[in-house]
Formats: sequence, structure tokens, C-alpha cells
Amino acid sequence: MTSTEALPTATGPAIAERHLLLNMTANGSIGAPGRDLFVVTRGEGPYVHDADGRRYIDGLSGLYCAQLGYGYAAEFAEAARRQLGELCYSPLWSSSAHPTALALADRLADLAPEGVAYTFFSGGGAEAVETAWKIARKYHALRGEPGRTKAIARRGAYHGLTLGALSFTDDPGLTQPYGPPAVTTRFIADTNRGRLPEPLDDAAFTELLLTDVEAALLDEGPETVAMLIAEPVQNRGGCIPPPAGYWQGLRRLADRYGFLLAADEVITAFGRLGEWFGGDRYGARPDLITLAKGLTAGYAPMGATMISTRVADVLNRPGEVLNHGYTFGGHPLCAAIALRSIEIIERDGILAGVRGGQDHLAKRLAELSALPIVADIRGEGFFHAIELAGDGERGAFSEPLRAALIRDLIPRRLREAGLLARVYDRAAPLVQIAPPLISDRDLLDRVVDIIGATLDEATTHLPTA
Repeated sequence: MTSTEALPTATGPAIAERHLLLNMTANGSIGAPGRDLFVVTRGEGPYVHDADGRRYIDGLSGLYCAQLGYGYAAEFAEAARRQLGELCYSPLWSSSAHPTALALADRLADLAPEGVAYTFFSGGGAEAVETAWKIARKYHALRGEPGRTKAIARRGAYHGLTLGALSFTDDPGLTQPYGPPAVTTRFIADTNRGRLPEPLDDAAFTELLLTDVEAALLDEGPETVAMLIAEPVQNRGGCIPPPAGYWQGLRRLADRYGFLLAADEVITAFGRLGEWFGGDRYGARPDLITLAKGLTAGYAPMGATMISTRVADVLNRPGEVLNHGYTFGGHPLCAAIALRSIEIIERDGILAGVRGGQDHLAKRLAELSALPIVADIRGEGFFHAIELAGDGERGAFSEPLRAALIRDLIPRRLREAGLLARVYDRAAPLVQIAPPLISDRDLLDRVVDIIGATLDEATTHLPTA
């Protein structure tokens, strides 16, 4: 078979059952009642269509990566055609480069926070995180501190599934099957103020969080810590933003104790929060930045790790070798797609569109707080989560209600109403949205209306007091 047209859609589930292993999926349950294979066949604008011809709002931008939706295919195809016509492959290996990767590295340096000027390309987000870790280790070793072998990450965070990145991921269900972590990691408090026993203002909350970070550093031994990694807005646990002053405080601690500060921007960069880099919204000044997803707007796979000049100056000492690499890092086709995506974001005012629509989206979502099933609503830009309250202690869901609502009714009703959103209950019971950055107010209203109607129905299944 050479095209999707040659594949009868009816054979899709059978092929998956026999030949395809899906990511993060109970593959053996595909085809069981309520576990049909969802086959997406095409996209247009902010919508995708399934194999039965039904249209859905892509409320999660694929997997936080289809920043521009699906309406720019012709432009990306032309960029791909031109690149493949000139050069289909050349590695960034052993003093060899190609013009498209050079142009992309130069463009990213223009957009990056002050002091961040170098890029190491990879194939995706987890590889970008692996690279950040290896660069941190190399940097400290070259400076005469090889004993910096530990990392710090936040509780509940997700940073990827390769063995190094998995070390920084706080989820026993993902980590325990693979044995001890490759990197010794200390987990610190996340920035979810909803877990506080009593409300705190930003200044007090930031002080509490930074005190926790410093205590962890002192307990581990500051001279043993190579890197602290955090997302500007933490994805896992439900779009958790930081309080004012938090990132500035992390910078002060990094400077005081000598570790490198890494901002995981795999999700938050390229407009998700209305900025090229989400950390810019909070005044972050990281040493390392990890990128993927929105870098190519989902039109090609690519990752990147950006590095400050201060760190690169150590790596670039005469005679030193950066003994790390990926065969497809900086692939010409992917680099051409990334350059075109950046061009479109600039030309079509995508960042301004997010800034103009974010307050409207937040206001509409806030209306849902009146529903008894809603425990909290949080997020920034076009990246929000609704944490749900159930029938258990402190609002947790009992297992029967969790199965009935979180795993069945809510995701089913959202999809029946034509919305793809994330409904999950690992770190917290959540409905999460990250709509394409091209979404207008009418579409955002439709997203919120569907979620509201669905949660209203779910509320009727909660036990009454």
C-alpha cells in the first residue's frame, strides 16, 4: 500500500490489533467495548475528521503541537518540496552542517531570551531533555566539578519517556517498570497553590516555594546538583502557572549554588502562552531551553536544546569535543518546516491573536466554576485545565465514580459533541485544552460551551449531600 487511499478504513482496527503498538495505550484492550480505535484521516483549519467523516474541534492541538491547525498544508508542502529538491539529508556531524540548519539556529537565536544563543538539534522533546542533561554534566565536568551528578525537578512533572528524561518525570506508573532512574533526581514542590492549606499571596507563596528548593539543595549537597528543570507552566497536574517572582528566585538560587537552570519549553514555546518562549511571560532567564512540538507546528518531528553563551563558552573551549549527537538532528526537511512555521507565526500575527483571545478564554472558563464538579480552573494563554471534584475525601473521586465519569462519560460526551480534549486522572482528575493558536473567539466559545454542557451532565451523577 502506498497511500492512505489504498487502506480501507474498516481494516484500521484489525491492522492495529495485529501490527501497531500505540503510545501510552493498553494495546491489548483495543477493540473491547468502549475502546474503539479512533482513526483521524484529515484536518482543516482548527478541525480534524475521523474515518467515519465526523468533524471535531482539535482542542488539544494534536498533542500540544499543531499550533497553526491544519490550514497551512500548501505552504509547508512548498517549503518541503523546495528543500527536498535541493538537499534531502545531511548530518550535523563532525564539522559538517547544511544551510537550513544554520539558518534555523540563527533565527532561534534572534527569538530566544537574552543570553541564549546556541542550538543543538534533536528529534523530539525527550531527546532535547536528554541533551540538556548531558550538556549540564559536560559543563560541570569541564569546570572541574564532575561530582555534580544529580538533578532537581518538580513533583508531578513530566519531561519525557527516554531513560534520562524519565528520571525527571515524577510518575511511578511510568518509572517503576524500568527500574532505578538513570539520574538521581530530587523532587520539589510544584506551583499549584490549590494544594495549600490556606491561601497565600504571590510573595508569600514564592518565598515558600523557593525555601523548599533551597532546603532540597542543602539536603542533597549543592555541590552534587547539576541542573534544575521546570516548565514555565507545568503541564502534568493541569496547566500550573508560577507565582510572580518564582523564576527570578530560581535564577538567584542557580547563581548562588552553581547549578544550571533548564526551562522545559517543549509545550510552552512558539505561542502557546502568547510569547515565542513561555518563560518570557515570567521573566525567566534559563541556561538551557528544551524545545519541540510547536517548533514545527506539528508538520514535522523536531526537537532542540538551546544553550546560553555562558555555558557554550565552556563547551567550546579549544580541543573539547561535544561527544553527543543524533542521526536526524537538524534534518534539512524538518529545519525547513520550522523556518516556515516561524515565518507564518510572524506574518499572520499569531502571537497577537493569542494575546487578544486569552482573556476571553479565561473569562469564559471561569464561568464553569459554579458547577459543583469543578474544583479549580487554571492556565495561561491558550493552555488551560479544569480540575474536577468528585465524591471522595477532599473532593477526590471514588473508584466507581472515577470509572464512570473520568474514563467514560466525560471523554465520550466531549467527543460526541465534536471536541477533542484531554481527560485524565493521573496526577489529578482533569479536563485540559490547548486549542490551535488560530482559534477565534467563536471557536473558543464553542469549546467552553461543549465542556460546560458535558460537566453539567456529569454533575448530575455526583451524590447529593
